[in-house]
Amino acid sequence: MIFNLGSINADFFYDLPHLPGPGETLAASHMATGLGGKGANQSVAAALAGEDVRHIGAVGEDGAWAVERLSDFGVNVSHIRISKRPTAHAIVMVDGAGENQIVIYPGANMDQSAKAIEQALDKGGAGDWLILQNETSHQAEAAQMARERGIKVAYSAAPFEAKAVQNVLPFTTLLIMNEVEAQQFEQATGQAVTALSLPYALITRGKDGAVWHNLTTGEDLSVPAFEVETVDTTGAGDTFAGFAVAGLSQGLPMQEALRQASAAAALSTTKKGTADAIPDLVTVKAFLAP
Repeated sequence: MIFNLGSINADFFYDLPHLPGPGETLAASHMATGLGGKGANQSVAAALAGEDVRHIGAVGEDGAWAVERLSDFGVNVSHIRISKRPTAHAIVMVDGAGENQIVIYPGANMDQSAKAIEQALDKGGAGDWLILQNETSHQAEAAQMARERGIKVAYSAAPFEAKAVQNVLPFTTLLIMNEVEAQQFEQATGQAVTALSLPYALITRGKDGAVWHNLTTGEDLSVPAFEVETVDTTGAGDTFAGFAVAGLSQGLPMQEALRQASAAAALSTTKKGTADAIPDLVTVKAFLAP
């Protein structure tokens, strides 16, 4: 079972000829809306990978549609609260090459409840996972609660914030970062991710794949990225993280879990959107079939 204390956003997508520079105004050629947020994306990915996922989060009174969409994807939504704050949203600008810039309004994501988190995690135990990101409140408290119950913690340290990372690391089983975040961490702390005293680290490298570091044994495992016709890279990292943790939760061999995650991330870039672009396990296995 996977618990996910995660953000839930309304995503607003704008197709642009190029990403705007300082002071530049651009007209979008297309606009769309959908479900997003790093937390929601990771819950959807893990659920589509075949895992039992229980999302812990908050939306505003305007967010019933988002809860319904999560449920439609197979995510357990019984631990999502209604906040007095509005549902979070993100403005996602995408250029012709699929690269993006994102602005986030956190809203209800920053109004989590320690009591609600505890009630959810009381249903977990050894062998289960908790996924966290830096788009909600209460990450460190949730991580500590999880470890006290024997639940392993997978922490996507994004968007990067040095203090938040340092607060969660003592309870982290698996640290997930992209290359830029790993560099930001080293610049902020003077310590390389690979020198940390925790069991595992997973560094995603975009078109160069990803590297799994066993920080206990010193063993590294690389997985390549798959070449596809990219339309939109938004949410690819979340797709990778959700599939990877789902594979670990299901007891897959590490190489297989990472290969499925890499394929799912690649496939997610072939469609526009975030949660709506994430493939299911059947699609991923068909893509990987010889």
